[in-house]
Amino acid sequence: MTDFEPIAEGAVAASLCRHLAFYRHKKPTYQTVMLNSLLSVWSGPHEKLIDVGGGTGVIAQCMKEMFPVGSVDVVDVVDRFCTTLDVPTHVFDGLTLPFANGHFDAATINNVVHHIPIPLRAPLFRNLRQAVAGPLYIKDHEARSQLDHGRLAILDWLGNTPFSGMVQADYLTMDDWRSLASESGFAITQIARGSYRNGPFEALFPNRLELTMRWERV
Repeated sequence: MTDFEPIAEGAVAASLCRHLAFYRHKKPTYQTVMLNSLLSVWSGPHEKLIDVGGGTGVIAQCMKEMFPVGSVDVVDVVDRFCTTLDVPTHVFDGLTLPFANGHFDAATINNVVHHIPIPLRAPLFRNLRQAVAGPLYIKDHEARSQLDHGRLAILDWLGNTPFSGMVQADYLTMDDWRSLASESGFAITQIARGSYRNGPFEALFPNRLELTMRWERV
């Protein structure tokens, strides 16, 4: 399904400002495009959603408020969650999710996979396949050259440093994404892009670097 109403930047700003003072002075353009790109590949509604690697938890909060879901949980390897959230938060070891098989109907993983050590990626996704009965929605990046790796490293530093997020990364090509999905028991069924940047900034950091996918179980 792709016939959901677009999310307005003002609604995203109102949500984020309740939890992070940073967004009182910074328009959440990137976050709004990301949320709408996820909606563009959404096949829900889903009753129970888990956001994996959710960082401060503010995107999970936005999804609870704006997506066709019943509930949203968020999990990460470190407790950096904002204390003002009203979504359940969890800490895990980065590999084994502390939930029963099929506990969730869908999962989102936003700008996380490139930070996961390569040997741990397929095992994590196989564990996700157990905890999640339905699709995975992944927002991440696609690198096509060494120049792209450099561009993405700069974007990660710019985007994550203000929130003490991870900057160590190993970016994936499209072939890497297909291989990871296959190894984990999934297939990539839909891909979307978005207009995250414009003007000179887009020339330096092309929007093709941004990738949103829906993975389905096979």
